[in-house]
Amino acid sequence: MATSTSKQPQSVVPPAKLAPEDNKKYLREMNVSVATNRSNEYKPTKTSGIKIRGTGAATKGVMARGPMG
Repeated sequence: MATSTSKQPQSVVPPAKLAPEDNKKYLREMNVSVATNRSNEYKPTKTSGIKIRGTGAATKGVMARGPMG
């Protein structure tokens, strides 16, 4: 008879989360929203890229970004 060669389960240690270098600065710059009020402005919309053809009734945008070619 052949012996069983299945592996035993190994415990996985989750990676440690790195704390921000300057906690007060991190908390000051954090985006927080309560109801319709925000602590900071939203990031501006990306407008770079090239307009692609054949989008028809596109609902998710008509610009393409990244390497093309």
